[in-house]
Amino acid sequence: MSATPSVGAFAIVPSNDLPGALPFWRRMGFAITGGSHEYIIMTGWGCEVHLIQAGSGPWRVPADHNPFGVFIRTPEVEAIAARVDDLIIRPGGVLRHREWGLYEVGIAGPDGLLVRVGWPSALIGDGPAPAPRGQK
Repeated sequence: MSATPSVGAFAIVPSNDLPGALPFWRRMGFAITGGSHEYIIMTGWGCEVHLIQAGSGPWRVPADHNPFGVFIRTPEVEAIAARVDDLIIRPGGVLRHREWGLYEVGIAGPDGLLVRVGWPSALIGDGPAPAPRGQK
C-alpha cells in the first residue's frame, strides 16, 4: 500500500470463495497490496477494494441474488471494459453514457456481484452535457 493513506470510503466485498475471486480482480487490473488470507486489500486504477471471505449459513453470499455491488470511479472505463469484455452484462450493462451523468459499464463479478465502472460523462470529451438539477 502507499506510504500516504488516501481518504475515502472503500467497499468490503464478501466472497464465498475468496481465493477463487482473486483472478477476477487481477483481470480487472487490481493487485494485492495488503491484508491476510481471509481479508485482502487490492489496489488498481487509483482505487482500493477490500475483499473478505464470507462465512457459512446466513453469512454466505446469496450468489443467485447477490445484494452487494461495487462502483469503481476511474477515467479508465474503456481500458477496464476491454479487459473483461466477455463479463459485461448485456444488453443493459454495455459501455455507454447513462442518463444519470456517468459513462459506465456493468460487469458480472464473482458470486453474482455487480461491478460498475464509470466516470462522469461531462469529463469525457464526447459526453453529453449533464441535465440541470431536477431535470432529465
